[in-house]
Amino acid sequence: MTLWFVFALMTAAAIFAVLWPLSRGGRPQSEGSEAAVYRDQLAEIDRDVAAGLIGSSEAEAARVEISRRLLAAADGRRNPPIASNTGLRRSAAIMALVGLPVVAVALYLPLGSPRLRDFPLAERTRAPDATQPLDNLVAQVEAHLEKNPTDGRGWNVLAPVLARLGRYDEAVRAYRNSIAYNGESSERRANLGEALAAAAGGVVTSEAKAEFERALAMNADEVKASYFLGLAAEQDGRGNEATSIWRGMLAKAPPDAPWRPLVQAALARVGGVSAPALPDDAVAAAKDMNEADRGAMIRGMVERLAVRLKQNGDDVEGWLRLVRAYMVMGDRDKAKGALTEARQAVANDAERLRQLNEGLKNLGLDG
Repeated sequence: MTLWFVFALMTAAAIFAVLWPLSRGGRPQSEGSEAAVYRDQLAEIDRDVAAGLIGSSEAEAARVEISRRLLAAADGRRNPPIASNTGLRRSAAIMALVGLPVVAVALYLPLGSPRLRDFPLAERTRAPDATQPLDNLVAQVEAHLEKNPTDGRGWNVLAPVLARLGRYDEAVRAYRNSIAYNGESSERRANLGEALAAAAGGVVTSEAKAEFERALAMNADEVKASYFLGLAAEQDGRGNEATSIWRGMLAKAPPDAPWRPLVQAALARVGGVSAPALPDDAVAAAKDMNEADRGAMIRGMVERLAVRLKQNGDDVEGWLRLVRAYMVMGDRDKAKGALTEARQAVANDAERLRQLNEGLKNLGLDG
């Protein structure tokens, strides 16, 4: 609304600028000014004749010339020449009153943005810029939350970013505020427990365990809480309990669950898996075999996988399967050898190397 009011004032100012000169027509001369001059000249001739300064014949000739000019001036006042411009001024005034607004609107509607809300310069300087470094964006969100500490959505956005940056103590505070202002949920409780464990250097403390138990009480299928409760059991020396928790997770998980490799690696770490993380169709084909035949089939598949990877080392997922298979089979030396070969194979590709290290970081292998 303010924008349209400004446009109206600008249009009115433009019209006034055009009409002002048109309204000032030619000024009429002072009535009778020219005739008065000629009358004064006639009177002066009479005075010169009386004083003997000029002769009668010269005086008469001068009177005739001055009288002619006097009559011409009188005719000019009766037929003023500026009257012919009145119609032109009227047309220009109509064009200014009607034409200027019409032309302005006709240009603005296709070229302008009449529905765009106001965006003052001060707000533009505060708007987040996606090209800024992550730390700068986090600082902006933190500044916003200092002024609006009850903004639950802001805490919900900030908490995982702080955790990703390794600022775990601050992430714990952010998750607590997210729960306080957004309400309870199993996901938020599990995220808080994960941040507490990360802040303790990866140890699932009693405080973190309590958060995971609360999450499971709200949602028995909360994956993160189940995994960390298994990790807590492993750290407490209760390997059988950890194995039971993680096996239960795999039994209920869909085949394409993204966290399957993590849980399988955890089971391999505590020695609780009877078969490596090979494709599901291969496991199904082996279920009716005896133990010796099943073991031979699995070893053959692992060896074929190792040969294929030596020929084509770009398959990061294949390397991860191979290392996990060796871990499950209890051959830790081969797992370390495969890890070394994998890193050498993708050493020139930073992204593949990062993916490989991410997949291997929970296997418990040195280097």
